[in-house]
This record gives sequence, structure tokens and C-alpha cells, in this order.
Amino acid sequence: MGSQEQDLIPPDPRRDAERDSFIDALVAAHRHRVLEIGCGTGEDGLAFVAAGINYVGLDPSEENIHVARAKRLEAVVGSPDELPFADATFDAAWARGALADVPDTDLYGVLTEIMRVLKPGAPLAAGLHSGPDGRGPDAGGFYGERSDEMVRSLFEPHGDIRFFTSWEQADGSGRCQFLVLTKP
Repeated sequence: MGSQEQDLIPPDPRRDAERDSFIDALVAAHRHRVLEIGCGTGEDGLAFVAAGINYVGLDPSEENIHVARAKRLEAVVGSPDELPFADATFDAAWARGALADVPDTDLYGVLTEIMRVLKPGAPLAAGLHSGPDGRGPDAGGFYGERSDEMVRSLFEPHGDIRFFTSWEQADGSGRCQFLVLTKP
């Protein structure tokens, strides 16, 4: 997810609580450099920076990057399937919803690319949103429906799933899934 689609995800206090818990874990583990994939306009980036974490946002939308930079965030234009960073650059990665619209057939390669830029042992926190309309990424829609079992099977080849949870959004707009995957 990149451009304005990220900002269309309904506000979700639980998702924000998962982000804050991830930030607390990064601070406790002295992981000081995080990459956000699909940073949108940088809202989550502000929370990372407020915690003292060196933040870099990535988004395919030049407009979003301009807005994020106006917030004094380091941000670059790019996509998760071809990250413009050297191997083992980051201590962690955050992908709030950027992977939700990646087709299942492409997700393996995208996750391989994300793991490439992470240091050994680094966590990737990923949030997915399954919409109620059934327009999955393979059908050209956003927020494809993926069962918890499917999400686990797509992520497990890339590391150790240390945490996984899912919930229905209170407003009926769909199902959220959140996981933390650790790079071997």
C-alpha cells in the first residue's frame, strides 16, 4: 500500500497499541534503526521518532514522501519489491498495511527483499487488513481476505513468527492481522 490507500484504513486503537508495544520492544532491545514500508504521510513515523528511534520511511507515492519530509521525517520513494538499501541496514521493519495488497504470488519475493535489508535477528512487524468485499490482491483489490493460517504459511518461510494476533474491526470494516517475524 502506498499512496492515499494507507490513509483509508479506519482508525484502530488496537493496531496503534500493537505499534506502541513494538516500539517499546525495540527500545528495550536497543534496536535503533527502523524502516517503515508503506509509510504514507508518516503518521507512524512520528511515534518511532518520539521514542528516540532512527526512522526511515519508504512509500511509492512522491506526494506522501513530500508530506512525510515536511514532518521532518527521513523518507524515500520506493517499493517493497526493490528496496534502495544495502543488505543488513536496519535493526527492524514496520509494515502497517503495505503488504495487504501484495498478491500472494508476489509476497514471497517481497518478504525476501525485506529480509535482505534487515540485520540478523531483526524483527519485521506486519499488519494486514482483510476487507469484507472479497476483492483480494490477486483480483486487483486492496485488503485481500487471508485466513490466519494462510498468513502464517506465507510468512513462516522467512523467519520465526514470534507473535501473531487477529481481530475483527469494531466498525465491521474487516479483519486485522498483526504479526512479528524475526529474521534468522
